[in-house]
Amino acid sequence: MQQSPWTFSSSDKAAALKLTSVSRETEVRLDRYIGLLLEWQAKTNLVAPSTLPHLWTRHVSDSLQLLDLAPSARRWVDLGSGGGFPGVVLACALAETPGAHVHLIERNVKKAAFLREALRVTSSPGTVHLAEIGDSVDRFVSPVDCVTARALAPLRQLISFAEPLVRKGAKALFLKGQDVEAELTEATKYWNIKPKLHSSRTGGHGWIVELDAIERRHPSAAAHGIEHDRD
Repeated sequence: MQQSPWTFSSSDKAAALKLTSVSRETEVRLDRYIGLLLEWQAKTNLVAPSTLPHLWTRHVSDSLQLLDLAPSARRWVDLGSGGGFPGVVLACALAETPGAHVHLIERNVKKAAFLREALRVTSSPGTVHLAEIGDSVDRFVSPVDCVTARALAPLRQLISFAEPLVRKGAKALFLKGQDVEAELTEATKYWNIKPKLHSSRTGGHGWIVELDAIERRHPSAAAHGIEHDRD
């Protein structure tokens, strides 16, 4: 692999770890992951180039905060893992947790190859599934504690993807942007949900949508409210 032309700010990393502290062992794994990502970024577009100077706060810390919303979760499914946020970051953080495993679903061959290499070089517990999301989620036989997605699709579609897992007991945590209210309004036309919103600790206009139950909406069903939790 050729030398990466990309770098990140050490102050950005320090700011990120101040927001979401991790063990020294996890930090080492994350360093290896970010180093690999910067190498692959030279020929495979894993993240938006404009976000690279703030890689740790924009992507790593944003992913790590999910752990506080599901502290007992061990088995995760990450939909459309892309460059590994949040899936690989979660796997790095859970590497020392007995029974932890992160399933990363990705349909792009190059990105799936990167994800496999990221899990290998970080010695993190995970499995990469090269597949379409809709063809994968209902095939999980073993229990799933949490399903997540970031920058993948509108909330209405994410709920459709996650419903088979949530129906079996999983919690859904979706990282969304400033249009979350509009996406929720659209989603509730099709789904009965009682979402809880958490403002992202990384600042900006980010939100995390938490769902513990999902039901397909019937025309006569009453609309449900939206609970806000501004952390």
